Amino acid sequence: MFYGEFEYKIDEKGRVPLPPKFRDELKAGVVLTPGIEKCIVAYALSEWKKLASALTSGSITSSKLRRLNRAVFATAFKLDLDKQGRVALPVPLREHAEIENEVIIAGANNYLEIWDKARWEPEKTTSLEQAGQIIESLESRQ
Repeated sequence: MFYGEFEYKIDEKGRVPLPPKFRDELKAGVVLTPGIEKCIVAYALSEWKKLASALTSGSITSSKLRRLNRAVFATAFKLDLDKQGRVALPVPLREHAEIENEVIIAGANNYLEIWDKARWEPEKTTSLEQAGQIIESLESRQ
């Protein structure tokens, strides 16, 4: 489980350290993909395989499934951490997330999100403001 918020700077080669407490979970590799919001989503390889399996076993029509698979898999990058626990952020993903120098790595349960620091602050505020409403709507469904 990934949780917490961590601030890092990107080095001149586009690398960012991943939080030390998560490196064991990520030592088999990490898969980076564009997030729905303007961020990068990082999955441990084991979680990525679960996601891939779930996407191939659904009841989605074949044309929708092909489109979804293109969106998810064609834009993903499988990377390994270097000896210092860093990962190089691919340029297309940095451009998608509008990442410049400083990032926030935020735990999101079974994945991490990598945000440009300036974009993270308003997203965090909005998420915190809406969390109560979201919980109440989930409770009303039960």
